[in-house]
Amino acid sequence: MSKKIEFADLDDIALDPLNPRLGMSTAADGLAQEEVYDLMKDWSLEELATSFVESGFWPHEAVLCVPEKVGDKDLVVVEGNRRIAALRRLRAAYDGQETSKRWLDLVAKTDRPDELFKNVPYIKYDHRAAVDSFLGFRHVTGIKEWAPPEKAQFIAKLIDDNGLSYRDVMRRIGSKTDTVERNYIAFCILRQMEDTEGLEVDEVRKRFSVLFLSLRSRKVQGFLGIEEKFGIEPAEVRPPVSNDNLARLREYSLWLFGNADTSPVVRDSRDIDKFAKVIASADGLDYLRSVRRPTLEKAY
Repeated sequence: MSKKIEFADLDDIALDPLNPRLGMSTAADGLAQEEVYDLMKDWSLEELATSFVESGFWPHEAVLCVPEKVGDKDLVVVEGNRRIAALRRLRAAYDGQETSKRWLDLVAKTDRPDELFKNVPYIKYDHRAAVDSFLGFRHVTGIKEWAPPEKAQFIAKLIDDNGLSYRDVMRRIGSKTDTVERNYIAFCILRQMEDTEGLEVDEVRKRFSVLFLSLRSRKVQGFLGIEEKFGIEPAEVRPPVSNDNLARLREYSLWLFGNADTSPVVRDSRDIDKFAKVIASADGLDYLRSVRRPTLEKAY
């Protein structure tokens, strides 16, 4: 059944506090609207705003919303958050609440387009699950890709919140089953790192693709003791690394991502295969563990 386009005042549409682009450490139900907006203000919104000023908001670009209570609003946008944030910042510029010269220049020679802010096109769905397939195809496998950790976070949400299998997720978003599996296991490892004392994860989040790529190697899987976490149901994956291997998880994190005091041994994702061979070697491991500032080349 096709959905009709409706129109709402900008003030009636909430930004999504669970938007994966906010980052797994930030996105949360209790995140206030102004906090979400402040995080999004610098997300390259000028191009969208320029298009709105010049051409209006095309109805075929309607945002997708669901009926959820967020603060004093009953409608939250789950696809199109950048468009809503751009409208908010554009309105602030027209109202003299902006300090950025770029935004003030953008509105300097045009009249305030009241209709743009009063008639925002949207399509309402009953719940988030009804939009998940579209989001997955668009942002995980499609042309508007999220960053690697955001993709993995979305895949984990589909699995953990909806009880889906890897194959179920593959069918929804169009990705390969083994890619879905590796994203999920990598994300579970990242969450485990966050809960492991003595591990710094900021750099892991920034270079999540390195974590994801490293798990292709059976040697890395063997080092972490997670070989048996592949080929089983997602519910049996958590936690991926056993307590007996937490010391190895700390080593793995240090060598791949470094910390405040130590640079990573692996500086380029193209060197992951070389790193995998090193940690599968007794001599290689001995070198990494005994030298104060090891290099991958010498370890190899």
